[in-house]
Amino acid sequence: MSIDARNHDDAETYDERDGSTGGGASEGGDDGPNSPISRWADDWLRHPEKAYAVMTVFLGGVLLTTSLFPLYWLFVVAMAPPGQTNIPLIPTTIDLSAFVVIFQKVPFARFMFNSLFYATTVTIVVLLIGSLAGYAFGRLEFRGKTPLLFSLLVLSFFPPATLFLPLFRAFNQQVEMLGLFMLPVEIYGTPGAVIAPLSAFTMPLAIFILTTFYSQIPDGLEDAARVEGTTRLGALFRVIMPLSAPGVATAGILTFITVYTEFFFSYLMTGNSAAEWAPVVNGVLAFQSQYTTRYDLQAAASLVAIIPVAILVVFAQEKIISGLTQGALKE
Repeated sequence: MSIDARNHDDAETYDERDGSTGGGASEGGDDGPNSPISRWADDWLRHPEKAYAVMTVFLGGVLLTTSLFPLYWLFVVAMAPPGQTNIPLIPTTIDLSAFVVIFQKVPFARFMFNSLFYATTVTIVVLLIGSLAGYAFGRLEFRGKTPLLFSLLVLSFFPPATLFLPLFRAFNQQVEMLGLFMLPVEIYGTPGAVIAPLSAFTMPLAIFILTTFYSQIPDGLEDAARVEGTTRLGALFRVIMPLSAPGVATAGILTFITVYTEFFFSYLMTGNSAAEWAPVVNGVLAFQSQYTTRYDLQAAASLVAIIPVAILVVFAQEKIISGLTQGALKE
């Protein structure tokens, strides 16, 4: 047998072992080790930082799209002509008159003022009372501290709707204050009917955040302040709270946003007009009647209503992030 014949037989034997008869690539070559998918997977395994970067960009894009698209759609609807139902994804005309009409048809500025008043007042009340409670839970030792803190957190899990009927009945009659005197007027329809329950509902979270931060302040700093003649209350406001500024800011900002965007109590505990301390949600719903709904005005009102919260989040996002992360660290 010649040398060429032996080489030809060896080549055929090699091709049969390789799964082919002609020496070429196999029919299932795309699924083999040299397929693009396999090379791509091997490259990711050898360079995991590329995989992390791609996944970060992808997930960030998805989250950004799902977060900003509702705002974009509100803006598109606000620029649509009145009565138009088939609204394109990309607006063909730009009409910003709806942002002016909402202030002409209803006292929308007063609605926003009412909600800002509720949010600011509740935030101040929660920070004052929550700071005292946070100091007691975080820096003092007394019997039953842990069960009391746990029960406080458990009470915050109850839906606010379960307390509406008893509060509604209590606020529609003269309220006795600690058995000493009676309030001469009914609370329903006044700012107190909104501030009191919302302060109670947002208090547990603020107490929990402030307790976590106050417990991390070294005792020596407070002791040094007390040696100089400062009382415990003075040490709280002069030493503990300034050193816990990220936690105080986080509790205050979360409380403000929660109250400003709250719907249930602020809508049911007040009247329908701005003069009756109705919140900003009443201003948004004012453009909806029994037979017609001005979606363009509602969209414009919704965008204007979230401006205070958006500004607060933009300027205070670093405080919120640092407060939430520092509160999770134990020093």
